[in-house]
Amino acid sequence: MELVQPGIGLIFWMTIAFGLLLWILAKFAWKPIMKGLKEREDSIDEALNEANKAREEMKELKFSNEQLLKEAKEARDDILRDARKVKETIIEESKEKANEEANRIIENAKESIQYEKLAAIHEMKNQLADLSIEIAEKILKEELKTTDKQKKLIYKLIDEVGKN
Repeated sequence: MELVQPGIGLIFWMTIAFGLLLWILAKFAWKPIMKGLKEREDSIDEALNEANKAREEMKELKFSNEQLLKEAKEARDDILRDARKVKETIIEESKEKANEEANRIIENAKESIQYEKLAAIHEMKNQLADLSIEIAEKILKEELKTTDKQKKLIYKLIDEVGKN
C-alpha cells in the first residue's frame, strides 16, 4: 500500500522540487513564454484584421470592377451607336453623291444630244441647200439653154429688182 499512498517525505521533496521548478520557470522562462504568446496573439489579431481589410478591399474591388464593367459596356454601346451613325451618314453622302453624279451625267448626255441634234440639223440644212442649188442649177441650165430665154430671164429679174 505504500505505493498507493505516498509518504510525507516524498510529498515534501516533490513540493520543493515543484516550487523550485515554478520559481525557475517564473524567473527565466515565464516572461519569454508570455512574450511569445503575446506576440503570437498580436500576430493572429493582426492577421485577422488584415484578412478583414482584404475582404473589404475585395468587396470594394468587386464593386469597382462591376462599375468599370458597366462603364466599359456603356462606352462600347456609345462607340457602336456612333459607328452606326457614321455608317448611315457615309451611306447617305454616298447616295447623294451618286445621285448628283447621275444627274450630272444625264445633263451632260442631254446637252450632248442637243448639240448632236443641232449639228445634224445644221448638216441636213447644208446638204439640203447643196441639193437645192444643184437642182436649181440643173433646172436653170435646162431652161436657159437658149440665148433668148436667158435674155428674157435677165429682163424679168431687172424689173423685179427695180420694183423693190
